[in-house]
Amino acid sequence: MTSSSVESPREFRTIGVVGLGTMGAGIAEVFARNGLSVKGVEISEDAVARGRQHLEHSTARAVKRGKITEAEQAEILGRITLTTEMKDLADADFVVEAVVESLEVKKGIFRELEAIVAPSAILATNTSSLSVTEISTANAHPGRVVGVHFFNPAPVQNLVEIVRTVVTEPSVLDDVTALVERLGKNPVVCGDKAGFIANTLLFGYLNHAVAMYEGRYASREDIDAAMRFGCGYPMGPLALLDLIGLDTAYEILDTMYKQGRDRLHAPAPLLKQYVTAGLLGRKSGRGFYTYEAPDSPIVVADAQTPSESDKPQLRHDIGLVGVVGTGTMASGIVEVFAKAGYDVLFVGRSQDKVDGVVATITRNFDKQIQRGKATEEVKAEVLGRVRGTTSLDDLATVDLVVEAIAEDLNVKTTLFENLDEICKQGAILATTTSSLPIIEMARVTKRPQDVIGMHFFNPAAIMKLVEVVSTVTTSDEVTETTRALCERIGKVAVSCGDRAGFIVNALLFPYLNDAVKMLEAHYATADDIDVAMKQGCALPMGPFELLDVVGNDVSLAIQRELYLEFREPGFAPAPLLEHLVTAGYLGRKTGRGFRDYSRR
Repeated sequence: MTSSSVESPREFRTIGVVGLGTMGAGIAEVFARNGLSVKGVEISEDAVARGRQHLEHSTARAVKRGKITEAEQAEILGRITLTTEMKDLADADFVVEAVVESLEVKKGIFRELEAIVAPSAILATNTSSLSVTEISTANAHPGRVVGVHFFNPAPVQNLVEIVRTVVTEPSVLDDVTALVERLGKNPVVCGDKAGFIANTLLFGYLNHAVAMYEGRYASREDIDAAMRFGCGYPMGPLALLDLIGLDTAYEILDTMYKQGRDRLHAPAPLLKQYVTAGLLGRKSGRGFYTYEAPDSPIVVADAQTPSESDKPQLRHDIGLVGVVGTGTMASGIVEVFAKAGYDVLFVGRSQDKVDGVVATITRNFDKQIQRGKATEEVKAEVLGRVRGTTSLDDLATVDLVVEAIAEDLNVKTTLFENLDEICKQGAILATTTSSLPIIEMARVTKRPQDVIGMHFFNPAAIMKLVEVVSTVTTSDEVTETTRALCERIGKVAVSCGDRAGFIVNALLFPYLNDAVKMLEAHYATADDIDVAMKQGCALPMGPFELLDVVGNDVSLAIQRELYLEFREPGFAPAPLLEHLVTAGYLGRKTGRGFRDYSRR
């Protein structure tokens, strides 16, 4: 490393871009927007014309949306020169390739560039899954090779993964990081492992969702709705796979599996079957869903789409609803049912606890009234439907009882034995457990057919999702009634079977656990991993932010349940997570978790 490179980052004047498909043209546009001179290279005149079209269309859209003026568009396009000759890149300070995901093609380009550009020029690959180290072996000076992974569409997406190999020179890494920041992007630095940060974590989760669907555990609609409404994700996993392209997803997973041999990245067999059959997602007009036409985002009904006649009906009359518990979840459930017009009788251990529920609902209403979202009349009406008691025996006349007490199997089974004796015949007994086996509660009753899971998400008054969990003994009528009831109270119901994690936690927590393993391996920092997932995948929170909010102790308990149930080696809790819990670093609630909150 020279002393001058330590003192100040090198100056980049001319940028080369090899490959002008959607991604390459987008990268060229990003550099040109930031005042740099760009030379774009394509294989033929036809390909050059297509590249020019990409650039013109993309900048025209920006003009239409008022992001840039027509004069700025002309300036941007004026900074870009397109050619079919690689030798025209001789004066480039930085060259990035964005061609087809083929190791041999990329190595061929790097070999050719070696003889053309100056020894000081930096060579970058935009690969999303191939080994940057392997690509760099084509060069006599592999230290100047780096991965610069833009996300599609490059002009819009702010995340750029900068991938270092074991031989990338530190000055090259510093200079490229400074260049990416100059573009107004957020660079995250990581090691050279298939999938880098975002794809490694994202595709493990997507693959798991395919396996869940393949095993007929839940419908495609319910899997997607669960992640949208339960986690706030912008798209469900199966719809996202259709958007990415099932062939692209298969290639990325296959490459990651071959490099890391992690079974969680071994592509689900169904994925290969779809690809072989030409069902590639939106681009072919059919994948997990059916689309109006190839490349259309509009989903149309097909043989799997639920029809109007499939709409769940109330097979049981539900008038009076009982709730057992006085905590945050129980109070939220009482409020939800009362707001939907149901009379609610809830049971607490003491009068103080009972009064606390009414106080919580009153406080919630006062906030809503202050914001103009409710009135005193509605508040009085809802509170008029709510009655508390300290006696379980008062539940004798309820049509449905929902328990929301401590996540302790012994405590819950004892409660269900009592409810079985107290509640009238035909009453539905529901549990809000998020991790315990519901069949254990059902089997202590003489009415296992009437026992079901109604897993509300916290805060129940706001979160739209309810997982309706049927055991092997739950009757179809009870399942249908519970789904219909969820709709009546303004919730989105998804159906699944009685196994650890249900849909949401079974998909969410292995992904969070994978993020902890990534941090543990010093592959990337917690901040970079969080930024990668928020900006690269549009998730509402990064994995470490979310873990600290949920609580590392809660997360560890759920991950242990999943590991015990599925015996999947990849589900074994990350040792770092166990160590943090042992140290009492549980997240925000203790002031320290993956981050230290005590100093903020």
